[in-house]
Amino acid sequence: MEEKIINLVIDDLNVHVPQGTTILEAARTVGIDIPTLCFLKEINEVGDCRICLVQIEGRRGFTAACIQKVEEGMIVHTKTSEVMEARKVVLDLIISNHKVECLSCVRSGNCELQDLAKQFNMQDIMFEGEKIKHEIDNQSTSIVRDFDKCILCRRCVSTCKKLQGVGAIDCINRGFESSVSTVDNKSLKDVNCTFCGQCIVNCPTGALHEKESIDEVWKKLKDEDSYVVVQTAPAVRTALGEEFGLPIGTNVTGRMITALKRLGFYKVFDTNTGADFTIMEEANEFIERIKNGGTLPMITSCSPGWVKYIEMNYPEQLEHLSSCKSPHEMFGALIKTYYAQKEGINPNKIFVVSVMPCVAKKYERQRTEMQNDGMYDVDCVITTRELARMIKQANIDFRLLEDSKFDNPMGVATGAAAIFGTTGGVMEAALRTAQDTLTNKDLKEIDFEDVRGGKGIKKATVDIAGKKIKVVVASGLKNAQIIMEEIKNGKADYQFVEIMACPGGCVMGGGQPIVNSKTRLEKDVRKLRADCLYSIDEKSVIRKSHENPVIKKIYEEFLEKPGSYRAHKLLHTKYEKKDKYNM
Repeated sequence: MEEKIINLVIDDLNVHVPQGTTILEAARTVGIDIPTLCFLKEINEVGDCRICLVQIEGRRGFTAACIQKVEEGMIVHTKTSEVMEARKVVLDLIISNHKVECLSCVRSGNCELQDLAKQFNMQDIMFEGEKIKHEIDNQSTSIVRDFDKCILCRRCVSTCKKLQGVGAIDCINRGFESSVSTVDNKSLKDVNCTFCGQCIVNCPTGALHEKESIDEVWKKLKDEDSYVVVQTAPAVRTALGEEFGLPIGTNVTGRMITALKRLGFYKVFDTNTGADFTIMEEANEFIERIKNGGTLPMITSCSPGWVKYIEMNYPEQLEHLSSCKSPHEMFGALIKTYYAQKEGINPNKIFVVSVMPCVAKKYERQRTEMQNDGMYDVDCVITTRELARMIKQANIDFRLLEDSKFDNPMGVATGAAAIFGTTGGVMEAALRTAQDTLTNKDLKEIDFEDVRGGKGIKKATVDIAGKKIKVVVASGLKNAQIIMEEIKNGKADYQFVEIMACPGGCVMGGGQPIVNSKTRLEKDVRKLRADCLYSIDEKSVIRKSHENPVIKKIYEEFLEKPGSYRAHKLLHTKYEKKDKYNM
């Protein structure tokens, strides 16, 4: 059926767009920028904030451009004096109940409310009056809620409900008492929050942010009795440059390493090496399950937000989870055992910092299961954003840094490890090793295109050693729920499942640089960051985890083989049912 085209006029420009297009979208096709605040395409299209008000000839009052569909012959005005004044009044009302402490706010310089205040030259507030006061919720390991900075745009609510299918937060009360909160106004630590952090990256202000660990890292770096090492996840190198004005998807690996060394870390290691270990253990576990009739499908366990989700929502299905720890936890365990022994360092003095694209990693590292001999595998987690703040605090001009290399022997990794940072990457990396192991051949066809891309659920059938292996990749917890319902109801004909809590995988993690809603309409952030990782993979000399010489050496000298007793003790863990709500 041929698409119907609607003809209208916006600010004296003739516009032709498909039926069903909003005024906001139509205006952008001809370069007219209507400001928004609550709007998130396909997530939060409710017209609550009213910043996008426009006038339509023949109609009284104003209309919200983000929800009003275009009509044939419609004449729209977006910048009359009446429109501009109405938007300014709306903005004034929003700011009047906002905790204005921009100089000390974590989002200063990257706040959509602040940007609008500048755009409208808001020098005075007309409606100063009583403000609601709330206690800050900083009890969780990962996320801080400062409701006094909330503007009731509901982007976080829609993200949690519609995008993730969790619903840990919602709008409560009415009128002046309206707020975004949890069940019984509990802390996020006591409700069904998975700490994925998608609410943070979709919040336009500083009402939600990660629980910062920068001061703890600085303190340890100054402690002469501590041996402080750092490891960086694959997705971090694809996004860190954005915090310094570099294009989205720029590979800043070399500059990142140099910056970390200047900050004072004794050693800078690559979590990608840990990812190679994860693949060795995970592929071995998958093969063992296939050969010995183990529980299938096997589901990946490297996303802590996802692990918390299944523990709360599908505890009866926990046997499907791989017992493998996530890469940075495996790596931390090896740093405090193998590396400590090789270098003659007291493991009690080693302080492992992980730079992660994920705020749920802060929760994961404090799980009691992530310990060996009374020591946590990882001592501190900071996000990509926190690392950027540390670099700025140290007065390091990131853009001018020369490239450095990771420290050995824990800095050698493969292309397979690099793609861990994007949805489908864990699956593809595992299949590369699994097919070589099962066929006992060095197969050259290693790009599994069917599990790549931004689609929320991707299914494929791969032929390995004459066996048809059915796999599925899901990113985002709402998509995870779809797959888990299939498994629960016996309708899933899969052998291997990859699930990531964040839509798009780690490149879009809750700890990554925050890209404003306007830029996200113009650019495919996920693809740009993911393409950077695939480029690293393609340029790598070694693209299979089992061919990593460092991995081989550590197995020979220390771990013996994948799945050995020592490997299980250090690199594997267990999971258990968790209550959704703590009383």
